[in-house]
Amino acid sequence: MRAQNGVPSFAHRCRVYYEDTDAGGIVYYVNYLKFMERARTERLRELGFSQHSMAGDNLLFVVHSCEARYHSPARLDDELTISAEVIELNRVSLRFHQQVRRATDGTLLCEGQVMVACVRADNFRPRAIPEALRAALADAGGPGNHITAGD
Repeated sequence: MRAQNGVPSFAHRCRVYYEDTDAGGIVYYVNYLKFMERARTERLRELGFSQHSMAGDNLLFVVHSCEARYHSPARLDDELTISAEVIELNRVSLRFHQQVRRATDGTLLCEGQVMVACVRADNFRPRAIPEALRAALADAGGPGNHITAGD
């Protein structure tokens, strides 16, 4: 998968299991949020920042808000690709644009935006995103990325 600027974009792959589906045999709507969470975690891991090491540095990311739009259902045994693109990077938060697609044909199943806040692990108060992580996130898109900076 490549971004429009020619830089390889990030995508996490997973398979739909029986536990992910409802009585109708399709993925239960809230499970798309779980798939997106895994993709964000793997995106940070790919940049060299594991959840375990960040927690050891008294840092956690918590979901502040999210929105999702459902386009087409995923079904048992479908293989999915889930993107996690940072589109906004602030001092204590970042916003991801995410898409869930069926791997076999690229059909868009669900898309959304998730804002996560950086907090201290010991008291859940906001804290600044460490500069090394900010730099890695800002550089992840390469030339022509569309990350907006705010406060």
